[in-house]
Amino acid sequence: MENLRPILWLSLAFVLFLMWQAWNQDYGVQPQPTAPQMTDTVIEDPDFVPEDVPEAVAGEIDSAAPAATPEAVAVADTRRRQINVRTDLFDMVIDTRGGTIVQADLLGFPVDLSEPPVPVRLFDERLRGYVAQSGLTHDRLPGIETAGRAPSHHAVFATDANRFELASGQDSLRVPMTWTSEDGLVEVTKTFVFTRGTHLVEVNHEVRNFSDEPWIGRQYRQLRHGPTPSRESFFLYTFTGAAYFDGKYNKEDFESLRQSPLEKRIEGGWISIIQHYFMSAWVPHADEVSALYARAVQAGTGLEYLIGLHSEPMTVAPGETATFSTRLWAGPKSQMELSEIAQGLELTVDYGIFTFLSKPLFWLLRVIHGFVGNWGWSIIILTILIKLAFFHLSATSYRSMAKMRAVAPKLQALKERYKDDKQRMNTALMELYKKEKINPLGGCLPILVQIPVFIALYWVLLESVEMRQAPWILWIQDLSTRDPYFILPILMGVTMIIQYKLNPPPMDPIQKRIFMALPFVFTVFFAFFPAGLVLYWFTNNLFSIGQQYVITRKIDAAANKKD
Repeated sequence: MENLRPILWLSLAFVLFLMWQAWNQDYGVQPQPTAPQMTDTVIEDPDFVPEDVPEAVAGEIDSAAPAATPEAVAVADTRRRQINVRTDLFDMVIDTRGGTIVQADLLGFPVDLSEPPVPVRLFDERLRGYVAQSGLTHDRLPGIETAGRAPSHHAVFATDANRFELASGQDSLRVPMTWTSEDGLVEVTKTFVFTRGTHLVEVNHEVRNFSDEPWIGRQYRQLRHGPTPSRESFFLYTFTGAAYFDGKYNKEDFESLRQSPLEKRIEGGWISIIQHYFMSAWVPHADEVSALYARAVQAGTGLEYLIGLHSEPMTVAPGETATFSTRLWAGPKSQMELSEIAQGLELTVDYGIFTFLSKPLFWLLRVIHGFVGNWGWSIIILTILIKLAFFHLSATSYRSMAKMRAVAPKLQALKERYKDDKQRMNTALMELYKKEKINPLGGCLPILVQIPVFIALYWVLLESVEMRQAPWILWIQDLSTRDPYFILPILMGVTMIIQYKLNPPPMDPIQKRIFMALPFVFTVFFAFFPAGLVLYWFTNNLFSIGQQYVITRKIDAAANKKD
């Protein structure tokens, strides 16, 4: 085997192409979503009102309360309104029908760096059918007529104001809304509690029972999302879909929910819908036992997907008051914050199969950032540390390449001498390698070992919201997107040409042309990669050139003395 490096470099090029393809699916222009054809497993509602909660799980949980009739919905719509809630982090719209969050802008995260900034919209009922719903269901007692004594997300709440705002110096904001049963015997106050400095919202349902009978009910929480564009790929991509934690982290893409609806019982845990950089999640208390459900439903606007939790029953004695409480996260996939809220919630920052490498890389990157305060310089310092970690391994590779370079004339002479006899040529090559103490694989294996580290760092830079819109210097104002002027990719291409000049020339003319083309091919690939990743590769190449140049000079000097 004359030289395995071309195969390895081509393999790396193919991997990079696949990563570019995955990147393009996140950043490129996407087609408008269209509702796919329905399958028999999709749950249809003839009244175009989605069901509230799951069917019975193992016979222990009652089925959902029946959906509201079209007539009831029409009456309710005349009384419903939307209220605006503004805090330091949210500009949110809550519909009084069900107290459903139908829109949420994240004020600290602009869509891009344009002026004036337009915030990222997480919940968006109109365009994506993406909402956060919660409500109560009532367990009917035998022989007792208690219909309509729990507000689902179809019920209309009353509120005293159309706008709530977190005032300067105020640490929290309460947004209450009230529902009363038709017979006046049950009153429920639903309260959203916003706290300054966090995207975690507390949601409480306070139940007052004025009847002579015990009230027994449960709370449910669910996230709904409309269809998304197809994201087929040969490689990993940033996941958009449902996720939950039942002791381990699980993901369910929307398509799978059409084929296989999900029902299971969990203790604690959480449910979420995740996308690139951002997520929403309902987080029950750690000791709460819930029925988890996820499925596709046919609503009035088309196919929708939902994932939810239905709690165990709570009894409210006559004349007494009890409160259901839960928490909603609506914001960035910030690992440090999420890890403090619930077990496994930080796993929504999904690094894929190289998580075991990506997590320590991100930890180290964050530590460095704590000292230098700039993610671009942090990437450079991290690159240097990685380079030092692989210093001896790289030195082995460069010594092998330098020796191959020094004996290149002899290799070419053997090729000319035995060009018609492959077997004798290979025998002669092995003898020459043995004589010169050259390992022909020595230049390949170190590169192969470093590829997983490169891919792991790729996912750190692509998936970590901390990198989003993080500036470096001058023209690089967002390390998570491509270099706007392609300066870094061009500089990286130049370093690859220099490395090509330092490497031993391939004996095969086809291999030689491939090696000459690779810097240009990589430059085109990297032109569309996040600037932070190109910065890493460029910095790595600079230090590699320095190390390889010193080693090559020493090997060449030793070879000249020997001759």
